[in-house]
Amino acid sequence: MISQTEYRAVVDFIYKEARLADESRYDEWEALWTDDALYWIPATISEDADPSRQLSHLYDNRARLATRVKMLKSGLRYSQIPASSMRRLVSNIEVEKTENGELIVGSNFILVELALQANHEQHIWAGRTIHKLRLVDGEPKMFFKKVILVNAEEPLPNLTFLV
Repeated sequence: MISQTEYRAVVDFIYKEARLADESRYDEWEALWTDDALYWIPATISEDADPSRQLSHLYDNRARLATRVKMLKSGLRYSQIPASSMRRLVSNIEVEKTENGELIVGSNFILVELALQANHEQHIWAGRTIHKLRLVDGEPKMFFKKVILVNAEEPLPNLTFLV
């Protein structure tokens, strides 16, 4: 069980993480992660997905996450020049505290992306996100983020932005 104060801090963190990603504020977004981070977008909607046995759209450890951010900032990620305009809505935030004090946060999202790079196409992404947080120096930090896209098992357009 968590207190209302803890719940509010978690909700604020989840909203902040979404806003920083939407606004391409990559350094601030990257600072939300711990050193042992894992960012995963499975290519399945299966509850028992296993990245060691199944395909993933994205499976980044901390070093790969830093490289992804560096590429997005470099101007060399041509599939994101200019950067997609994005806004996401986050809802149904549920928080569970583990025995060791870590927080497991589930939420639903809808992300609207205007891909400006070629055809000015609008994409709608939807799914469920699982964040795992721990306190570092009194502040919540992500050490795990799993994004389960509704259409994960379908061919997807470019995923070079932050989901």
